[in-house]
Parts: sequence; C-alpha cells; structure tokens
Amino acid sequence: MLLIQVLGLQSSYDASTLGGMTALRGEERRMMTVECITALFSEVDEQLRTIPKHPEAHLWPSEVVTLGLLHALKGVGNRPFYRWLTRDYRPLFPHLPERTRLFRLFKTHHDWTQAFLAAPTVLGVIDTYGIELIHPMREGRSPQQVGRKGLSNHRWIVGGKLCLLLNQWGLIVGWACATANAADNTFQWLIQQVDGRMIVLSDTGFHAAEGDPSNLKVCPRGEWQDRMLVETVLSMLTLVCHLKKVMHRGWAYFQARLAFTMAAFNVLVQWHGLQPYASGFVPLSIAELSL
Repeated sequence: MLLIQVLGLQSSYDASTLGGMTALRGEERRMMTVECITALFSEVDEQLRTIPKHPEAHLWPSEVVTLGLLHALKGVGNRPFYRWLTRDYRPLFPHLPERTRLFRLFKTHHDWTQAFLAAPTVLGVIDTYGIELIHPMREGRSPQQVGRKGLSNHRWIVGGKLCLLLNQWGLIVGWACATANAADNTFQWLIQQVDGRMIVLSDTGFHAAEGDPSNLKVCPRGEWQDRMLVETVLSMLTLVCHLKKVMHRGWAYFQARLAFTMAAFNVLVQWHGLQPYASGFVPLSIAELSL
C-alpha cells in the first residue's frame, strides 16, 4: 500500500502511474548518460585523431580510450562494468569485443592516456595514495599475489601505492605506482622530471637521506596549506571513482586502471572549464558526472 494511502491522503496517482513516472525518470537518466558518453567520445577523439586504426582492429583508438575512461569513472569490477555496458549502451559501441579481449586492449594501449596529462605550472604538489587489492587476512595465500603489505592512512593494506604530481590547478601532470610497501621517496624521479619547470611541495615522507631534487620543497606538518589541494583530488578519486579498493589480480591491468583513471579525472574536472573565484581559488568537482 502506498504511503499516501496509509496516511489517508487523497491522490490521483495510482501504483501504475507512479511506476510509469519512475521508468520515465530512469529513461531520462539513461539519455543523460548517453549524451555524456557522446560528449566524452568527442573530447577523446579530438585528442587522439592522429593515431591510426590498426587494419584488423574492430575499435578505433578513441573508442578504446573512451571505454577505458568509462570503466575508470564507473569504478566497479570488470564483470559488472561489462554487464552495465552491454545491457544499457551496446548500441553506442556496435563492435564491442568480448569482455576479456576488451580489458586486454586497455592493458595494451593505456599509454594513449598520456595525451590527457596536464602541463606543469610554476608551483605543484605531490602525494601518495594507498590502494587495496586484497584484504590483509588473505596475504600470501596465492603465489600470483601482486600487492604487498604497507601502511595507508594509519592502517595496513595489501596492494599498491599511487603517486600523483599535480599542478597548481589540481590537474594531474604525472603519476607512478609501486607496491604498498614502497617508501614515498622512491618517487623522487617523478619530481626530477619537472626540474626547472615546477617547484613541488611535499610532506616529509619524500625526503631522502641521500639528498633531494633541487625543485622539491619539503613542508613540515602545518605549513604550506596549498598542499591540501591534493586531498581534494584524492577525495574525488575515492568517492566518485571508488579507487581505494580495486579487484585486479595482474599488475599490468592495475597499471592500466590507474592510467585511465588519471586521464578520466583530467578530462572530467575540466568538463565545464576551470572557473576560478575572485580570490583565485579554482573549485574542482566531478561528482555530477558520476555513473
């Protein structure tokens, strides 16, 4: 019985009418997603139009990257993503390959996402982010285990560590990954790549006893609050892309997932352009594009 009937209220809507309205709203959401996917493909194709299609390939490079970005944005496992894609949006990708073949394409061509990385600015920030691959209780049960045990946010995880280098607008300039037991200062090479172009702010974990890059500014706790920009970015990766825990069992597939997630963030956060406030602060958001 409907709640309005329980309360003794009069209404002209019966159950079938409300069911039709729910179906209509669902169809409207689907149409909005179709428009979003179409616009995303257009943006990707604009960046990758110079990459030729292999004569025997079923998908164009722009289609492969668009599908990889959708997987990153959806933030679910391989099988749920493929079910969602084939159930609701198969007409948009008529030459969609079988599931395992599709994810092999992601693994093989994730280097195409380099085209979506941002340019360095004078000031930047770097930080790391732990990603759980398996529960710590399952550590060592499989000889094929790719993650390692390490600390992330004051708790143990078994998985990998993502290192992000951001420019002053919060866009991703570069990234790298290692197992979760790697020290933050092992990513100093990422800072050295932008030496002479960017001064990089970091926490004390990036300091190395052997010496630091000349463009690294190590900031003690409580100083240079500009570094909090990276926390905003990591929060969006956690809540929208569900990146804190993924289910990949091969390191190459894990790297591909990260590559497409970094590209997806840069594309989506600029969906409406970067619009700074009068104070110069640039708000970042991708929540409205969540799938």
